[in-house]
Amino acid sequence: MKKTKWVLLAAIFFAVFTNKSYSQEQTLPEVTVFARNYKYLRDVNSKDAAQPVKLLERKVASYDVKSSEFYQDDYDNYFITFYLPSGYILAVYDQNGKLLRTAERFKNIALPGAVKDAIAKRYPNWAISKDIYRVKYDEDTDSKMDYKLVLMNGDKRLRIKINDKGEFTD
Repeated sequence: MKKTKWVLLAAIFFAVFTNKSYSQEQTLPEVTVFARNYKYLRDVNSKDAAQPVKLLERKVASYDVKSSEFYQDDYDNYFITFYLPSGYILAVYDQNGKLLRTAERFKNIALPGAVKDAIAKRYPNWAISKDIYRVKYDEDTDSKMDYKLVLMNGDKRLRIKINDKGEFTD
């Protein structure tokens, strides 16, 4: 049994070190990485964001205006709308493809844990019946992300606004 292990090990050693493809240096093709609209993703991307939101935001960040059928050198800005059944994003790009601002709106999506916890703590016997998630991104200012919710408790209805960190707003 020991002799079989040594023979097998020697055969593997011989096969690996005599094979020319392992001993020769190989050159891989050049790879170009584009950092297009990374600032947008960094500002609006949240770990707790709902999956449809993340999907559409990645589409917006990776959209290439110059390869679009609508592209012409004459225009300064391009207004492109991205749709999903649960929401949409209106994005404004400059002629170089840089994302300038967005207006985003999603209905009845999964809420982040911080939002659910804040509502449960402040309104313990209330249930969320509707929610709207809104994002306003501008490259020159801070992004604003908030939720407009309708809470129900029996026949009572309450409308509230809360940001993505679970802080109630006006």
